[in-house]
Amino acid sequence: MSNSAMPDASLRFYGLIPAAGSGERFHGGAQGYGGVPKQYQHIAGRPMLQHAIEAMLALPEISIVFVVLAPGDERFAEFDLAVYGGRVEPLYCGGASRRDTVLNGLVAAASLLEPDDWVLVHDAARPCLGRAELRRLIDTVVAADVPDRDGAAENPGGILAVRVADTLKRGDAASHIVATEPRDGLWQAQTPQMFRHATLLRALQGAPDATDEASAVERLGLHPRLVEGSARNFKVTYAPDLELAALWLQSGKE
Repeated sequence: MSNSAMPDASLRFYGLIPAAGSGERFHGGAQGYGGVPKQYQHIAGRPMLQHAIEAMLALPEISIVFVVLAPGDERFAEFDLAVYGGRVEPLYCGGASRRDTVLNGLVAAASLLEPDDWVLVHDAARPCLGRAELRRLIDTVVAADVPDRDGAAENPGGILAVRVADTLKRGDAASHIVATEPRDGLWQAQTPQMFRHATLLRALQGAPDATDEASAVERLGLHPRLVEGSARNFKVTYAPDLELAALWLQSGKE
């Protein structure tokens, strides 16, 4: 399937963005920066979360982007959702961890989704996701959806990722190098992470300590595909990252 191809019209795709956290690492462990949670920090004049939502909406086959928020979230109501034509749906059921938030969102959206529908989970703190990378992820994962001779193969899904380029050092408690780790075959996981609804739901239900969706799916014995991403799709973790994100967003417009 080429980069310009459209997936089978019978397939359905949904985005899901967990946005219930407070971003404790964003400013030295403080709850947000200037009292504002990380996902609502402004980049290029708009909240980071809004950039992440619109990056997911860049492909028309993504029917709805579910945004999973903390139950007491009051900031999201300031967004003008009318401009998205019904393609953005807030769910106020976020949990204590990323895994809990994603799982709660999947359960809350279950009445709208079929087991075989595709769910693309994307970080609210990755505002610079490119359309080309999103297209590549969907095309690559869907192209792998070929059943075995018994018709029983389960598509393992896939994630955007970039190959580790830097030399990796393992340190001890005193921050001294104790080993240099080989980087052959190592990838840095990104998002979106794309799986069928039923597969992801089952995986997260059985992995309460999962740090991302792929690690939960791996515990099912599946091997999600690594799809080449981009360095621009980095995760905003600390306050200085806002400036870099703004530069990437501006370069994308140009």
